[in-house]
Amino acid sequence: MSYSYFGKKILILGIGLTGISCVNFFLKKGIKPKIIDESRHPIHFFKLPKNIKYHLGSLEHKWILESDLIIISPGISSFKPILVQARLLGIEIINDIELFAREVNLPIISITGTNGKSTVATMVEKIAKNAGYKAFLGGNIGTPVLKLLYKKADLYIVELSSFQLENVFTLKSKIAIVLNISEDHINRYPNGFQQYKKIKLSIYNQAKICIFNSKDNVKNLIKNKNKISFGTKKSDYHIYDKKKCSILYYKNEKILNTCKTLLYGRHNYDNALVSLAISDAMKFPRNCAIDALKNFLNLPHRFQIIKKDKGIDWINDSKSTNVNSTKIALESLNTKGKIRLLLGGDSKSANFNILKIYFRKLNIKIYCFGKDGIKLLKICKEKSTYIETLEQAMILISKEAKLGDSVLLSPGCSSLDQFSNFEERGNLFIKLTKEINS
Repeated sequence: MSYSYFGKKILILGIGLTGISCVNFFLKKGIKPKIIDESRHPIHFFKLPKNIKYHLGSLEHKWILESDLIIISPGISSFKPILVQARLLGIEIINDIELFAREVNLPIISITGTNGKSTVATMVEKIAKNAGYKAFLGGNIGTPVLKLLYKKADLYIVELSSFQLENVFTLKSKIAIVLNISEDHINRYPNGFQQYKKIKLSIYNQAKICIFNSKDNVKNLIKNKNKISFGTKKSDYHIYDKKKCSILYYKNEKILNTCKTLLYGRHNYDNALVSLAISDAMKFPRNCAIDALKNFLNLPHRFQIIKKDKGIDWINDSKSTNVNSTKIALESLNTKGKIRLLLGGDSKSANFNILKIYFRKLNIKIYCFGKDGIKLLKICKEKSTYIETLEQAMILISKEAKLGDSVLLSPGCSSLDQFSNFEERGNLFIKLTKEINS
């Protein structure tokens, strides 16, 4: 289906990387949109092409209500009253992913999930390239998808957050996958977890092949008959754990021994398993997948070993922005001494009580910091202490950590209360770790 945007009043919400890519998309078509940003000083404003009408500091209601088409950036909630009103008036609201989906005729591998999206997307990209394909990765991982349109490609790999899935309607993925679903961004969704889950599962709409996690009990919610499962012993793809290594299987076929990889952490074995399922579904040569996975290193800020010094492991898991990611990190640790967990930031109204059982049975001390640090302290008071900032917590840990301990930054929270993003938080942890151990 061909879409025409000529003669329409087009408005873009958000002057971030996504918003700028949308402006350039329309300019290439000979169309000048307007653009709005709620910030008075958006950091990417200097990238805005000249002669584009803009409004800063608020969502200009007049511009919104006189538009024919609104392109919304993922950082802006679809549930703001003015946008709800616009929809009721029949104004079309979509996002850059929808614009991309309308333009593309090549295979798309779409990946979402509460945790592990970036790692799996990057693994799949490396496998595809190892197999000789011109594969390009974009979306939530950093490169706006509209930029991918101008590359000579064989296929696209798109990482999607729930925010990005909110306003997508015509995405026809060759393969769609939901890695896992657990509580996250509950403060974004008026109807809570079930609404978040429904949005995540919408990735399967119109997909040719649906890969799902058996642990999430979503099989009956996927209408597509072409389904592949992973995650449990009865799934198509599963893991057999031994004392030292784990073995990745497809049905009864042994595929990969994790001892022959550079992967660290049980959750990364799950990520490798899913990447194999995607690779097989794409019919990439199995040896290309295995070679790529054997040489794959953990991505920065994702259970990244920063230093092993004086018998102490320092682990940067700053990408942990929800409670389930902290749970996974704790399950992946093998520590002789005490776990010194840095937990805190903006909890996004999530329920952290699921960590109680772990805190009680583990040899752990929890350093709670940031906006919701005091609230998190109450989960396990006898093993916790409150410190205002990450830096202050690290100074305290440097005095307390002993031989055999693991220092784990796995905050389980958004970083935006004290940092511009999780990378800045992780980079501070890396800097402080190096200073402490110098």
